[in-house]
Parts: sequence; structure tokens; C-alpha cells
Amino acid sequence: HVQLVESGGGSVQAGGSLRLSCADSGTAVRDYCMGWFRQAPGKEREGVATIAAAGYASHADSVKGRFTISKDNAKNTLYLQMNSLKPEDTAMYYCAANPTRGGTCYGKYNYWGQGTQVTVS
Repeated sequence: HVQLVESGGGSVQAGGSLRLSCADSGTAVRDYCMGWFRQAPGKEREGVATIAAAGYASHADSVKGRFTISKDNAKNTLYLQMNSLKPEDTAMYYCAANPTRGGTCYGKYNYWGQGTQVTVS
């Protein structure tokens, strides 16, 4: 059973930093492809970053060089370090699990957390 719980959101000034965490009750972080997504009011949900079970990471162009996805398999926790935040990063951020194993992230994200709000002013 996969249960994802995000934390770490908040309000920050432009140029600031936040670190989001996503804790898993089982072993999804270790065994599955994991991703961070965000959705701003009135906009479609977009992918921010993904990390395969084997550890290969990918970031959207809009956050490349500013955000870093990582994970701690021993703690069953996924992270998103966000630096140099901009007002356009304001959104609800969600972590999700895609039960694809190994080094790829093909397939559907079947499990989602409840989200954590990030507001940049």
C-alpha cells in the first residue's frame, strides 16, 4: 500500500529557498519511479522533476539549475530542493509514484499525495 505525504511548503520571498519532502509509508520511494508535479490556479498540472528507482533524475526546463530532486531510500523519503524561487513557481506541489522499476519512468503515476502549497512573492 502506497501512502504519500508531502510537507515543507510555505510562503517565501523571491530568491528564497524551500525543501519539500514526501514521506512514503512503504517502499515506493525505493522501488518506483517518483515525481514532483505542480498545479497553479487556472493552469494545468505540470511535471517538475522525476527520479527513477535506480536514481536517474530529470528536471523540467523551467526549473533546471534551480530545483533538485533527490531521495533517501533508507528513510523512504523523496525531496525537492527549490532555490532561487520565482513568483511563477507559486503552486500546489504534489509528489507521485509510478510503479515502474529500474532506470526509467515510463508509465502512469498511480499514487498521489495530498499536496503542499508553495507561495513565492
